[in-house]
Amino acid sequence: MKVLRTPDEAFARIDDFPFAPHYAEIADRQDGTALRVHYVDEGPRDAPVVLMMHGEPSWCYLYRHMIGPVAAAGFRVLAPDLIGFGKSDKPAAKSDYSYARHVAWMRSWLEQLDLKNITLVCQDWGSLIGLRLVAEMPERFSGVVLSNGGLPEGGPAPRAFAIWRAFSKWSPLFPIGKIVSAGTARGLSQAEIAAYDAPFPDSRYKAGARIFPSFVPFENNVAVPDQKRAWQVFDQWTKPFLCCFADQDKITRGGESRFIGRVPGTAGQNHRTLRGGHFIQEDDPQGFVECVLEVAGK
Repeated sequence: MKVLRTPDEAFARIDDFPFAPHYAEIADRQDGTALRVHYVDEGPRDAPVVLMMHGEPSWCYLYRHMIGPVAAAGFRVLAPDLIGFGKSDKPAAKSDYSYARHVAWMRSWLEQLDLKNITLVCQDWGSLIGLRLVAEMPERFSGVVLSNGGLPEGGPAPRAFAIWRAFSKWSPLFPIGKIVSAGTARGLSQAEIAAYDAPFPDSRYKAGARIFPSFVPFENNVAVPDQKRAWQVFDQWTKPFLCCFADQDKITRGGESRFIGRVPGTAGQNHRTLRGGHFIQEDDPQGFVECVLEVAGK
């Protein structure tokens, strides 16, 4: 497996991400390739863990407005970059990626740090990977806060998602920062757009971002059986599970209905609608933080 690593200088001009980098090296379980995972680690090391997982095509910069307030409330906040994104290593070939591999990579990272008593905070692919981690290691997790994501197990793809999937596969241009900006309600500044572009100095670094949408298990995707096994866990999940979807996300709006009432842990939670687009961390970070503290504090 050929692996690329974004040079540190690519991130030098980002002035609104004041978090020290941390790194862990994991081994790919298929061929043993060493991969470096970058993560933010803020707050007391012995405090309950809040794990913030980003999705496509962002990186942990997405949570920059949430990390500080949650850490200040007394929690240990970890925000990793998925392999292929941010400051983490980037396998160069699309064929190096799969949904199962992403789950295995992040499981290796989580087990290496031996994280426990975790509240998962997730959105987009952060939920597809994060919820699978919860299902595989339920004893390590104490709660879930889900926004603008899901755990699909087959069925037709929503039209908005099908269009996005085709764009990611066929468009000759794939402007990461502008894509994230288009997924917000407020729009991003040029500096913020540049920060989302920073992990990808050129097209060689975008294999993971390009291929990700094709892995979402709609239709007869190879991951559907794994999804159904994960749902068997959530059909019996009694720990807190709070949904806070956005009111302006064309892809996932209404997705909370797939969880509320089905997952036992959703009962009695203060589910709410946040104001913003798909990247709700950019539009309503304060509202999202309130949801996190509500669950993590239980």
